[in-house]
Amino acid sequence: MICILLVAGHGTVLETQIKNDDTGLYSLLRGVPKALLPGIGGKKILDFWWETVNMRQLFTEVYLVTNADKYKHFERWATANDFPVENVINDGSTTLEDQLGAVADLQLAIRSRKLQDDIMVIAGDMLCADQNFDVAQVIRFFRSKPGELIIYYELEESEKSSSRGIVEVCPDTHRITRFLEKPQEGLTDSRLASVVFYCIQRDTLSHLSDFLSLQPQASDRSFGRFWEWLVNDKQLDVFGMKLPTGFQLIGQVGLSDYTKWLTHYSTKPQDNPAKPITFRSYARVGLMGNPSDGFNGKTIAMSISNFWAEVTLVESQTLVLVPHPLNDPTEFGSLQDLFCISRKEGYLGGLRLLQATCKKFYQFCSKQGIALTKQNFTLKYDTNIPRQVGLAGSSAIVSATLKCLMKFYNITDNDLPKPIRANFILNVETDELFITAGLQDRVVQVYEGLVYMDFSKKLMEEQGYGNYVPMDMSGLPPFWLAYLSDPSDSGRIHSNIRQRWLSGEPLVVEAMKTFAELTDKARMALRARDWSSLAQLMDQNFELRRTVYTDDCLGPGNLKMVQLAKQFGSAVKLPGSGGAVVGLCLDNARLVELRQAFQEAGCVFCVITPYNPSASTVGGQH
Repeated sequence: MICILLVAGHGTVLETQIKNDDTGLYSLLRGVPKALLPGIGGKKILDFWWETVNMRQLFTEVYLVTNADKYKHFERWATANDFPVENVINDGSTTLEDQLGAVADLQLAIRSRKLQDDIMVIAGDMLCADQNFDVAQVIRFFRSKPGELIIYYELEESEKSSSRGIVEVCPDTHRITRFLEKPQEGLTDSRLASVVFYCIQRDTLSHLSDFLSLQPQASDRSFGRFWEWLVNDKQLDVFGMKLPTGFQLIGQVGLSDYTKWLTHYSTKPQDNPAKPITFRSYARVGLMGNPSDGFNGKTIAMSISNFWAEVTLVESQTLVLVPHPLNDPTEFGSLQDLFCISRKEGYLGGLRLLQATCKKFYQFCSKQGIALTKQNFTLKYDTNIPRQVGLAGSSAIVSATLKCLMKFYNITDNDLPKPIRANFILNVETDELFITAGLQDRVVQVYEGLVYMDFSKKLMEEQGYGNYVPMDMSGLPPFWLAYLSDPSDSGRIHSNIRQRWLSGEPLVVEAMKTFAELTDKARMALRARDWSSLAQLMDQNFELRRTVYTDDCLGPGNLKMVQLAKQFGSAVKLPGSGGAVVGLCLDNARLVELRQAFQEAGCVFCVITPYNPSASTVGGQH
């Protein structure tokens, strides 16, 4: 592949204003080409782009196209920066009136050097907010698509779409469906701005001549007009890749805007990389409908602040995953100590969850056409969610890790919407780690709070996710939670239900429909604050589950906790896959007795504190 840096623009507003500035602050910049003006981090703007593409393993050659007026500046720059002087191409123009135009400059480079390869084109006078993005990832994505590639970013609030080339991108194929050069307000809802950063296939280069023959005026030979013609008129396959950063073409702004954007980009959070990013995700209790989330049913679940997983990310020289001293032990007091810990907790701690999430995150971004920066980090986690009692401890670690990665790489809700995020977390566990799981836990950990979920077959097939509705959490009754101090693997309780459901066994199929009906009734009870009806529905949920799964599958520990709760008149059900029970006791005096009874039975008991995201720090960040 060959890279061509374009720096041949003329007579900009910025150059004129620097020349006429009488403060003396910019006297040293008079006559300096805009690509050689100071950029971020003390580098010249062009220095950054040369460092980015100066990789022999990616590019066989790098060329730079300038004009006759500024040629000497770039010749000196090339000598000082180990850029091959023979690759600096002079387009012969000296003024704005005799300029060739950006597309004609590209054509000049291709013809004069007889280039016959794929081309990457970059404007060398472009400020880039992110100084670490991975150009190799751009090339890999380009080569995975049967067409050209345009780099775009999401406009900041202060930027107007009427000043940029705007792309409309199909979220599934990443194909650019429409290109609009500086559209008038109201012509498109897209806020995705194209920048002069393209990859063009060698077979498409012939279209440059066709376009230029249609545009005799140099002012019309811009890349914006070229892509409008190629995408809208010729309808060639052109794809888009998002860089989660900002860009500014210096040739389009004046002195005040140049200094404003330079300051803005230089003071972005990335200039303080040592500041840790910390997020929490919370345990959840399934209040109704579970386990039908894996069987096109409906559920209601709630995140609780009693238990949480916390992940911290800090930028570092290498990528490091820090083992948890308790959950990922590597040192033991003795062989007996190792035996006891392994027998009780197994061999699978949280480190595998961090690693699988990172792997899946990179894979997702690559597939979605999002170029990540070349930044490394250290990840560590902590959690107080009891293991193997079905409170979604594994997915909480994955969820918190994903929040950290999204923040670190500036991935927005538009890049990874909440419904897709829940699918992502589930895929980390099921595809990478082969953990038996359903969507419910991941949905409530993404949306947080009290959430109604409909996983109907129609919805799942049509859009790939269900209908998720946050519910009002004000005035909830006192739910309680109890769990076994020595649980078995909660995944075992899923038994052979899936096979029976897939084979169409009437008992299982009808049960899943009934779970959904109970959930709709529970939703109405929650809205009406009818706690007695809700309690009855919770009991019905458990009895239905018991009928389908059988006592042998539920296990004596779970059944013992349920029977104990019923002795004190409390509604009770399983909040997850097993090892814990959630209940609703409307009699405060009996609730006190219930706590004592569970404690005497060797169980851990607590009154639930619901996690309400609207009353807490947004997103669980600390």
